[in-house]
Amino acid sequence: MIVDMRRRLSRAGLSVQIGLGNTRGAAWALAHYGEGIAPSDDMLGALETLPVAALRLEEKTSVALQRLGLRKIGDLATVPRAPLTRRFGPDLLLRLDQALGTQPEEITPLNDPPHYGVRITLPEPIGLLTDVMAGTERLLMQLCSKLKAQEMGARMLCISLRRVDQGQQQVELRLARPLRDPTRILRLFERGLAEVAAGFGIDQLRLEATQVETLPVQQISHVSDRGKDKLDDLITRLGTRIGLDNIQRFLPADSHIPERSFLIAPAAYSEPQNGWGGANPRPLCLFRPEPIAGMGPHPPSRFRWRRISLTTGRVTGPERIAPEWWLEDENWRSGLRDYWRVETTQGRRLWLFYTPQNPGWFVHGEFA
Repeated sequence: MIVDMRRRLSRAGLSVQIGLGNTRGAAWALAHYGEGIAPSDDMLGALETLPVAALRLEEKTSVALQRLGLRKIGDLATVPRAPLTRRFGPDLLLRLDQALGTQPEEITPLNDPPHYGVRITLPEPIGLLTDVMAGTERLLMQLCSKLKAQEMGARMLCISLRRVDQGQQQVELRLARPLRDPTRILRLFERGLAEVAAGFGIDQLRLEATQVETLPVQQISHVSDRGKDKLDDLITRLGTRIGLDNIQRFLPADSHIPERSFLIAPAAYSEPQNGWGGANPRPLCLFRPEPIAGMGPHPPSRFRWRRISLTTGRVTGPERIAPEWWLEDENWRSGLRDYWRVETTQGRRLWLFYTPQNPGWFVHGEFA
């Protein structure tokens, strides 16, 4: 068995140490500080050359034993037990006896994780969308009750529909937010279920929450945020068509450099954040700097941009922005920038900057 385990793990690219023994302590000691088999008739002989730390002792106990010259398990087994108990307490010898098998060690297995799946078998096949929706609603009621009892919410759901000809179809629903509201989830399932081909009829429905997240119970308030729920449902509906990862939102970032002042994140896996409003507003549209003709540190009274002749009407500024010296950025090699908000008589509201260290004018964005 050990040879087979090692061969399989080696093929997977894993290097391991394997220990085998009649007790949990012996197997643990060999796996961590040696390798081999501890036979039942000579447990001490297999463990006596291992360090005392192999007995799963606390570090301070292991260090104290080594200072006394008790470095190996074999050394510890030959010392009178009463002085050891008085100095280190009963846990030291209990670990030794558990490893040698003279004292039993209880093993408490981990509980199986809760399974969030329900199913219904129908006495007669169904094929109409209304009947499939009614069966799905019944399953959602049961599943959401389980989720509520564990304070969990479904993030991904999968419903399997078995036909009488033993064919099976699946409809997967990825949610923008964890949910356990059967009414809201049912509406989001409708589009996918409408595309199911029932064939000669469906005789079994199985619903499973394949991905769940914590969703604590919240205090009920007379102020409800229905707008956020509608937005989440809209993101879910769009996500079923184009993918949740393709619906993105802008988030503020901690940088005064315009190109680094925001992040793009999937809307389904992020929350909207404040922090956009600063002392100096930023343009709605930001693009790569486009050079224009101009002389001196003040905005030109007339200039040509994108084949349009513009006349400066009102200017606000300047706002000086220095490059982040700890980051390499090709776009900021010209040094400092003095930004100006320029309103033209033609109605364009532009964001211009001037580079005093390498004189030149550029258009970097446009306000709404």
